[in-house]
Amino acid sequence: MAEDNFADRLLGAVEAKRSHVVVGLDPAYEMLPPEVRAAHPREAYDGEDQMKLACYRDFFGSLLDGLRPQAVAVKPQIAYFEALGSGGYALYMDVVGMAKERGYLVIADIKRGDIGSTAEAYAQAHLDVVGADAVTVNPYFGTDGLEPFFARTRAGGKGVFVLVKTSNPSSREIQDLLLSTGEPLYEQVADLVSAWGRDCVGVGGYQAVGAVVGGTHPEQGSALRKRMPRVPFLVPGYGAQGAQADDLRGLFDERGTGAVVNSARAILYAYRKRPGVHWLDAAREEAEEMRAALWRAAGRG
Repeated sequence: MAEDNFADRLLGAVEAKRSHVVVGLDPAYEMLPPEVRAAHPREAYDGEDQMKLACYRDFFGSLLDGLRPQAVAVKPQIAYFEALGSGGYALYMDVVGMAKERGYLVIADIKRGDIGSTAEAYAQAHLDVVGADAVTVNPYFGTDGLEPFFARTRAGGKGVFVLVKTSNPSSREIQDLLLSTGEPLYEQVADLVSAWGRDCVGVGGYQAVGAVVGGTHPEQGSALRKRMPRVPFLVPGYGAQGAQADDLRGLFDERGTGAVVNSARAILYAYRKRPGVHWLDAAREEAEEMRAALWRAAGRG
């Protein structure tokens, strides 16, 4: 097992910053602050994609500088970068590097899962080459589709977050299907996650194979916390999707740790709800309010 266990690093950052906040990096040009767009006029670039890339680079650089006190990690969503072609992928790689230089943990939101050889290529690309600290993965292919990622939790200090109960409303169409045992499918996936991580438990008692558990399903999330006591949770659904801090009380353990919570649009574009406040100050304020609210919900203050 790697000495530099991802779960230890993640939960150590939670304690150091007294924060459970993860900032999702989901670039949307039409939502960027007017000041950022004005600084990069269309006529100054060779094509619209080049103009957007310059805006995003400026925007993310400022955010990463400004949110260090509030956020323990960032979660770049690969789809938004891939939509800009090769330049977008290069930006994704740069953003990962910029975030790590500033002391953030980086959770690459890639949701990959495939047969073994292809999964190995995905793991190599995002964990080895790009250098993310952790990735999200889809368990639909089963163990052999995820083993290349798990191998890096044991030997390389990396982390994996497996989709267990996602935050979107139609997740129940598949994830809540009842098995012959009478249990929903997502509970079987939860048990697999616990088993998959038994060889990568850190000194803090948590394993480096975690679970994505949506904050929009608080009762199910609370039950999953009891079912997976050693599994760190990555919790989407906060803010723009409707989950609030008090909804997440049951997703933390008895010590008030074990989970980090993602918010993207509510932080990135907080200026839209805070007239007269500079966009970066608005993002800081939103992240700080989230940090304080989650710390209280976890029973820490």
